[in-house]
Amino acid sequence: MKIRLACLAAALALAPPVLAQPREFPASLAGHALVPAYRMIVPPADAPPGFAVSGRFTGPGGTRTDAMGALPQRTGITLPFVGQPLQGFSGIKPVGDGSYWVLTDNGFGTKRNSPDALLFLSRVTPDWQGGGVAVHQHVFLSDPNRLVPFRIENEHTRERYLTGADFDPESIQPVADGFWIGEEFGPYLVHVDRQGRVTGVYPTLSGGQEVRSPDHPALQLGADPTRAVPYAVQRSGGYEGMAMSPDGANLYALLEKPMFDAAGKPETADGRRFLRIFEFATARRAWTGRELRFALDEGATAIGDFNMIDARRALIIERDDGEGDPSMACAAGTQSTPDNRCFANPARLKRIVLVDLQATDAQGFVRRIGHIDLMAIRDPQNRARFKGEARRDLAGVFTFPFFTIENVAMVDAEHIIVANDNNLPFSIGRFVDRAADNEFILLRVPELLQAR
Repeated sequence: MKIRLACLAAALALAPPVLAQPREFPASLAGHALVPAYRMIVPPADAPPGFAVSGRFTGPGGTRTDAMGALPQRTGITLPFVGQPLQGFSGIKPVGDGSYWVLTDNGFGTKRNSPDALLFLSRVTPDWQGGGVAVHQHVFLSDPNRLVPFRIENEHTRERYLTGADFDPESIQPVADGFWIGEEFGPYLVHVDRQGRVTGVYPTLSGGQEVRSPDHPALQLGADPTRAVPYAVQRSGGYEGMAMSPDGANLYALLEKPMFDAAGKPETADGRRFLRIFEFATARRAWTGRELRFALDEGATAIGDFNMIDARRALIIERDDGEGDPSMACAAGTQSTPDNRCFANPARLKRIVLVDLQATDAQGFVRRIGHIDLMAIRDPQNRARFKGEARRDLAGVFTFPFFTIENVAMVDAEHIIVANDNNLPFSIGRFVDRAADNEFILLRVPELLQAR
């Protein structure tokens, strides 16, 4: 018996620790501010004159439409636009003075329809009391030193401003000498200086081999229709999230969706769909070869953003592909009409997940500590600016029912900021037929931020 007890004790000593199950923590609305959906800015004075208009290639087949307002959308907004839209915020980072850097993504959703959409960063300050958002400055991305290793839309201009046909920037980390940007078409990491000028473009390496999406500039359809073009990263599945260690030594680039396996199916391990996290050393400007895994929960399809809160813990937005409050879901087999206003695919899973990057299992899965539910935010002080069209009684409850929620960062020891990407003019969320605004919410979540 003593021998058996000794063996059992030894086995328990060698066994991995039992990790606590993820918990759900409460979240309370502490502030709500928004940028109206239709907000245009003027392109730089030295940009080619064609950029005074945007959205000309958003019609069927990507054909050009020069007539202003000729392409009506379900949201009531028409394309093309006069000016460049201030929309599509997809990445956020506090400056430290109450303002935030936000990143505008590729423009209108695809490489083909966004050659007249300029890429830029903005510094903004939400007014939690008044409900508006002050816009202080824009930094337009460019490649005057010809460091982008492929042909860009403005190849033969002096300034070489970058467009949504060149890159799809989705995540951002400000640093002393500029900004690191996570991108989806390559997917690439891109470094720009404080004026937005490219200083380096870094393809993704896994196991020493470059991994590509179908929008990688080196790929093209072959002459033999029976032969596939090889790629492993899903379209719109590149670096939606990119965190940085507090000391700035490493970037952690997180794919939006699972990669494809050798059989062409989304990757799984032990029955779990997962996203890869690639580690990049900023001093060497090189991939370290270390990869981690984030397991998607049941019902989730993608992530929206990724930011560290200390040396080991990070926030990740996990989401489904729905939009609109579920109380207004269309009945099976029906569509929204003027007499039956409903959401065909309402939002159901929208979360902020807290993970521990230093607590991984044998397969490299990072530990989930817990999450908050963005579809069940407490609002006891009635801070919400509006409630939307939801039929259920939302008194005291605030939902964030947007298709793409792509911004999260810690503000202080008790608060985080969250914002959506409104995909102007395509996404809805609050109303069935009205374009979603760019909304910023300040959430009080002390229990989440203290969890270990």
